[in-house]
Amino acid sequence: MNCLLTGANGFIGIRLAEELSSGGHTVRCLVRSPDKFRPLSGLNGVTPVIGDLGSVHILEAAARGCDTVFHLAAFAKPWSKDKSLPFRINVTGTENVLKAAHKAGVKRFVFTSSAAVIGPSPGIDPIDEEYPRSVPFFNEYEETKAAAEELVRSYSRDGMECVIVNPTRVYGPGPVNESNSVTRMISMYSRGRWRIIPGDGTCVGNYVLVDDVVRGHIQAALMGKAGHRYILGGDNITFDQFFETLADLTGKRRWLIRFPVSLMTVVARVMEWQAGITGIAPLITAPWVKKYLNHWSLSSRKAREDLGINPVSFAEGAKITLDWLRESGKA
Repeated sequence: MNCLLTGANGFIGIRLAEELSSGGHTVRCLVRSPDKFRPLSGLNGVTPVIGDLGSVHILEAAARGCDTVFHLAAFAKPWSKDKSLPFRINVTGTENVLKAAHKAGVKRFVFTSSAAVIGPSPGIDPIDEEYPRSVPFFNEYEETKAAAEELVRSYSRDGMECVIVNPTRVYGPGPVNESNSVTRMISMYSRGRWRIIPGDGTCVGNYVLVDDVVRGHIQAALMGKAGHRYILGGDNITFDQFFETLADLTGKRRWLIRFPVSLMTVVARVMEWQAGITGIAPLITAPWVKKYLNHWSLSSRKAREDLGINPVSFAEGAKITLDWLRESGKA
């Protein structure tokens, strides 16, 4: 494949560029500055394109000669001082990439959305890609990703082969920051710095290793059905099971406090109030608290059957992650 990759310096994007390079594909990576390309500079067949999602002419030039576009770039943070930023990046930015790809005659377009657009699940039984969402979106990230999906589907109806992938809670080796928050939790637990269990610990979430998400992206480009979406997920487990697995793998049973929803919401609102004054982003917001205290039990059966994806268990993926954290001095 000759590919254009946006979001190339992000958590998933870096791993995807590495995998595409090792598979002999050529990759043009959209990055905002030469410094952002440094983690990718040694990869064979990988070259930088300096620009952003608002650089329409640069996007058009970058897409020319490509047969596949992987559009990963997004604004996924829980808060922004500039309230227009989520829409500008996630919706307008996606439309710009779609237009550029269409103008360049790109055959396949893989859009990275989120499983957050599909859920939450009404209970612990897994839901799939066809589940009709029954509750309002919790935050601007979900709203803008849903709007971007509609744009992608419209281009698919007009003839471009578009595939949507919806990763769940992604973790694994990579930058230990807010874009890799599950790995940060694993690191903090291992070092004795994580002290809470959200709510009563019984809410279900779906966790998937980043390597499985990367394979899902590539298989979606090669084998995904145009106009379809695919949940890229792994195990459905509760918060209690999540931390029990970490205790078993680390041999460290930490004393964790169950943090009531009401108290978490109050803390989040105080953080939001402080952010409004200081301009410093809060660690979490009230809408995100509400989101994570629902069940998010999701089925990746369609991806397994259509794309041949066989994700590892959370226990296996967490061990891979912990081993990497130890080698990196972060556990």
